[in-house]
Amino acid sequence: MGISIIKGELIQSSADAIVHIISHSPLSGGADSKLYQAAGPELYQACTTLGVCMTGEAKITSGYRLPAKYVIHTHAPIWLGGNHNEGKLIEACYRNCLTLAEKNGCTSIAFPPISTGSYRCPARCLFRGPAGKAADIAIGVIEEFLKSSRCVKEIFIISSEDSICSAFSDSLEAHRKQTH
Repeated sequence: MGISIIKGELIQSSADAIVHIISHSPLSGGADSKLYQAAGPELYQACTTLGVCMTGEAKITSGYRLPAKYVIHTHAPIWLGGNHNEGKLIEACYRNCLTLAEKNGCTSIAFPPISTGSYRCPARCLFRGPAGKAADIAIGVIEEFLKSSRCVKEIFIISSEDSICSAFSDSLEAHRKQTH
């Protein structure tokens, strides 16, 4: 139980819900993305009804042919240097996804590392001084959520990149040392 950092493919996760990073619309990944190929055309069709998703917001659909029961779509911020509320928006993405998972009876949820990769926010970049790395934001929000969650008990951060997994593992270890 708790938080696990896993090297792998998010769409293969058997968590109750997986998180899909989007830009404005759940369709922003395109009909040919790995997610839509794995979930089947029903997911793409369901996403056509969701409309626009503002940065930090989250919306939920069924997982259709995925191992996950649900897909939670969140509009992650693109890193613009750290002076455009990116840290607060990343927090909102995690918090809103966790809240949707809780409302839908999920006991587990799998996240990609929000706003890293093509969104240009390195996992080790600073948002709020030395303790404000992107990974620290995620771990902080998740740990806080777990304290009051009645349903969600297992949270996975899944990435195929070793450096991202290392950054999140380091942040998780540092957070546990600070709180124990």
